[in-house]
Amino acid sequence: MAHIQSRFSRRNRISEGISTGPLADISFLLIIFFMVTTVFVVYRGFPVDLPPAQKIDALLGKRNFVNIWIDPQGRIMVDEFDTQLPQVGNIVKTKLTMNPRIVVLVKSDRNTPYRLISGVIEELKKADALRVSFIAREEK
Repeated sequence: MAHIQSRFSRRNRISEGISTGPLADISFLLIIFFMVTTVFVVYRGFPVDLPPAQKIDALLGKRNFVNIWIDPQGRIMVDEFDTQLPQVGNIVKTKLTMNPRIVVLVKSDRNTPYRLISGVIEELKKADALRVSFIAREEK
């Protein structure tokens, strides 16, 4: 018998790739899911309530401390010497070169504007003062 060729050819091809049609749908659904379920936290800061200073006194005989006092009027003292905010970093840096084990003690009153305390902190960062402590006294 003769081989009869039909008009319809048979295709024996098997798909070798992954269909990417539903990929866009799935990624869109994942984006929607994560947008809906994600919680955004708004940082509102925290209230700063600085304690009052009963009296300001230097720690005598302690060579490893630098005392910084800030009063509500904006006066700044570094180891009993009046100074301005821009000089705080230079003074502390000089003391740190003489004694790298120095701990900086910051003392302030509750009514001191926080911008002054923040300014002192920035000056201490410039001076690479890594050991900083904020002193508070208990009210009696």
